[in-house]
Amino acid sequence: MASRHLAAFAALFADETRAAFLLALLDGRAWTAGELARHAGVAASTASEHLGKLVAGGVLAEERQGRHRYVRLADAGVAHLVEDLAARSEPVAAEAPRGLRAASAGRAMARGRTCYDHLAGRLGIAVTDAMTERGLLRQDTGFALTDRGVAWFDGLGIALVPKGRRPLARGCLDWTERRPHLAGLAGAALCRHALDAGWCVRIGSERAVKVTQEGERALHKALGIDAAVLR
Repeated sequence: MASRHLAAFAALFADETRAAFLLALLDGRAWTAGELARHAGVAASTASEHLGKLVAGGVLAEERQGRHRYVRLADAGVAHLVEDLAARSEPVAAEAPRGLRAASAGRAMARGRTCYDHLAGRLGIAVTDAMTERGLLRQDTGFALTDRGVAWFDGLGIALVPKGRRPLARGCLDWTERRPHLAGLAGAALCRHALDAGWCVRIGSERAVKVTQEGERALHKALGIDAAVLR
């Protein structure tokens, strides 16, 4: 029955350790079981058991290289689901950060981060809003690039190469801003370009990214975004 399958699938997310794994894997990289165990603070045997359930349930994809076992999110759809669940699960009373380091990491993640393969946080929202204001992106009937938007990507030298059934543009609910940011092929291509061109750099061990001075100039020129919004 569909209800039984849905309940079984939902149960895969209903565990704090598995949730910690899924949030970590939103960085788009493949992680080893040992890395995820250390990240979540659990024993290797415990991590292996949880990862087995996530792989069997189709949430994670597994790769093996020699003695190492790597896992990653199965696809972009799973990444969007994890981000959406995180955005909708805000606690009634927010927990205070545990120490200065945790507080700094939290601020960095809120300022700018990657969500699987696209930009999120205030950075992702600023880009999405600027594209919408300039008629490059429509949000009134769902997310869609306009002809002008496609030309804008082409002008930046960013190729929008179709990949399977993944949409060109789609909204992804941002868990810190509680608003949708640009995802889909266009969001992934723009994030990749921002990192390759040095507009953004990854910082720390989490998914946080920082806009460089070159990136501030480029985003202001391309989208009119004020540098103060990005800091």
